[in-house]
Parts: sequence; structure tokens; C-alpha cells
Amino acid sequence: MEKLMILLLFCHEVSSGKIVKHSLKFYHMISSGNPNIPDYMAVANFEEVEMMYYDSNMTTPEPRHNWVRKLMEDDPQHWETISQDCINYEQAFKDEAGSFKQHSNQTGGVYIIQQTFSCEWDDETEEVDAYKQYGYNGEDILKFDLETGTWISLNPQAETTKQEWDGKTANNQYWRNFLTNLCPSLQRKYLTYARGLLHKTELPSVSLLQKTPSSPVSCHATGFYPHRAVMFWRKDGEDLHEDMDQGEILPNHDETFQVRVDLDISSVTPEDWRRYDCVFQLSGVKEDIVTKLDKAEIRTNWGKIQNGNDEETPSEKTLPIVAAVAVPPKALHLISRACFYSPISEDSS
Repeated sequence: MEKLMILLLFCHEVSSGKIVKHSLKFYHMISSGNPNIPDYMAVANFEEVEMMYYDSNMTTPEPRHNWVRKLMEDDPQHWETISQDCINYEQAFKDEAGSFKQHSNQTGGVYIIQQTFSCEWDDETEEVDAYKQYGYNGEDILKFDLETGTWISLNPQAETTKQEWDGKTANNQYWRNFLTNLCPSLQRKYLTYARGLLHKTELPSVSLLQKTPSSPVSCHATGFYPHRAVMFWRKDGEDLHEDMDQGEILPNHDETFQVRVDLDISSVTPEDWRRYDCVFQLSGVKEDIVTKLDKAEIRTNWGKIQNGNDEETPSEKTLPIVAAVAVPPKALHLISRACFYSPISEDSS
């Protein structure tokens, strides 16, 4: 379970609204002291959808979408190249991690080192936005400056590493070229395979869930695609900003997504329930899915349903409710993102 939850966080970024740029993102993570997860994990996302996964327990990267499998068939040499580079980068990243650990005087114990790099390409203006960044135990430490080809220290512990890496001019030049030229060229190639993915739309099933009669009511949507969706509670037609807990958009095993939003009903009187509804909006779909707050429709994880008289009666509407797993706040946005194409070494300059 712990490995699964870390992977969900590792692969996912919340996003909503209209796509204005095409994104290609790469994630890496090295960990030590936790026997329940691999000591190295790598993920690649295209258009916010996971396309490839690899960890230290595997012998080759695994495609995570049908269009990627089609790419493998049509261009096996390309897939072989990026697969081998992904595997090779494991050692390169471990060397970088070792350098930072040495400079920060940590030789053992539990730690997590993350790396992420990404490029976004606007196919109308040809504008490219890109970045490369590192995190250490939930804290930002280093960021690559594309304009100067040097590193920005985000933490005093990283100052020695910054100075060392600034001297690796060939390596830094490689990353400038990759982020501004190679990465967008990969996007153009992948876009030809993934266009069907971009236009696909699947509507969700929406349910009202509750653990106990006094717990918040969760509005849960699952099975939707794409991930560009928003869900919120309203009262008398007005969006709520209080008494509401917005969950993350998470991937399902079938390439669709799920999301939930909780409503605190502790101060809501029975006669006021009818004033609340849950709204789900999916990018590219004009009609909203609106679900009224109705006790008769609430599913519980003990197999009973509330009726209008606050009594519990047996019901077939049983749906397990998964408890949230606590994760340090910075861990989510720092979990690293990288994989394809290992950088050139100083020896090759």
C-alpha cells in the first residue's frame, strides 16, 4: 500500500482548465532506509498522462499507455534507445545524489532525493518553457538556470554542490540543449501517436459517500477522461469555499481518473440539505454533472444507507471508502520527474 500511494503521488500533478501547451515531464526519485519501496523510481508523463514507468526492481521500462505500445511497434529503435538511456540514468542520478549527500554531510539514514525536468511546447507560437530541479527530503535544493547554463542554490546546504556542478560546462550545455530542443522534438513525435488520446472523452460515475453519519459527505467521481476536470460543492447555486476539502485527481488502473470533494455537514440542518449540490465539470464537455445532497443516495462503507428519517436500512449501495494517507506537504510537488536520455559525462567533452 505504501509503495502504491507513493507512486500515485510520484506520477501525478493536479491540473485543470484548457490545455494551452503540450507537456512532457520526467521524474526520478532515489530513496534509502525504506524497505517497502524501490531505491530508484522513474516516470515519464506526456500531456499529464503516465506513459512509462521504471524502478530498480525491473529489467526494462514499462509502457503505460496503448499509444506508447504502438510507438514501440512502429519504432522499436527509438524505444530501445530511450529505454537504455533510462536504465543508464539510474547510475548517473545516484552519482549526483551521492555528491549532494557528501556535501551535506549525510552518509546514512533515511533520505529521499528527487529530480524533475519538464518542457512545455506551444504548437501555435513554438514557444518552449522548461525547467530542471532537485529536492532533498521534501525541500527544494537546486534549480537549473536555462539562460546562464548554471545552477541556482535554493538551500544553503546545496551551495557546495552548485559550485561543483557549475564547473561541469559540457553537462550543463547538454541539459540546455535537451530542454529547449530535444524535449520539444520528442513532444512532436509523441503527439502524432497520442492525438486520439487528447480527443477522447469519458464521463464519470458520481456517488455520495460517507464513513459514519457524522462524517463529511464525499462527492466521488470515477472513470472520467481526460484528467482536466474540476469538482466542487455549491449552496443555493453559489460555489462553496469553506467547509469543503478538495481531493487530488488520481489515476485509475484503466487509464481513467478519479476525484473527490468532501463537505462538512456538521452544521447543516436536515431541512438545509436540499440547498447543496455537487458539481463535476470535464474539459471539453458543456454539460455539468450535478448531484443533489440527498441522504437517500449516500453510500457507506458498512453496507447501509441513510433514509430520510435518519435511520439506517440495509442497502446494496456498498462502496469501500479509502482513508487518506498523510504525506509531507512538500513531498507532492517535489517528487521528481525525469527519465529519458542520460546526460553526457564530463569525460566525453
